[in-house]
Amino acid sequence: MSVESNEAEIASSKLKLANKKLGLKMLWFVAGAIAFSIALVPFYNLMCSITGLNGKTDNSASSIAKAKVDNTRLVTVEFVGSVMSGLGWNFYPKQSSITLHPGQIATVLFEAKNITSQELAGQAVPSVTPGEGAVNLKKIECFCFQKQTLKGGEVKEMPLRFFIDPALPPEVKVMTLSYSFFPAVEEKK
Repeated sequence: MSVESNEAEIASSKLKLANKKLGLKMLWFVAGAIAFSIALVPFYNLMCSITGLNGKTDNSASSIAKAKVDNTRLVTVEFVGSVMSGLGWNFYPKQSSITLHPGQIATVLFEAKNITSQELAGQAVPSVTPGEGAVNLKKIECFCFQKQTLKGGEVKEMPLRFFIDPALPPEVKVMTLSYSFFPAVEEKK
């Protein structure tokens, strides 16, 4: 065997080893990215529930039991409804606002209509402004807790039962609760 062919074999085996190492590094990188993306969802939900960002609110029974009505002040809650493209629905609140005392339980209705001829499913995502208000809006019953399905042409009234925690800062006198309906993601069986 010549020196040149021996050097070529050594170079070839070094290249194969380097490629193998690179492939393993890339697999680790992909596995890390997948693990990060899986861990991100619960972390995001935790941060939103703590800070009240993105309209995530505390819906626990203990917060409902602790609330006492504060008859010394009133808060106006405005309602907005929208539908994202790809979902053939009309969606709106049946009343544009309500004024209530913090701690007072209220029920408002939203209406959704499937304007297509086929069955469609949607998921409502809430948003509350101002941010200080989000942590003090306590939902008891809400259509946003689960996916909603409407048959072609079907109209459905969707109740929202809630109250404002009396711990709401006194400077917050008006809040806006907005719901956006998105096409529901199909779950694989």
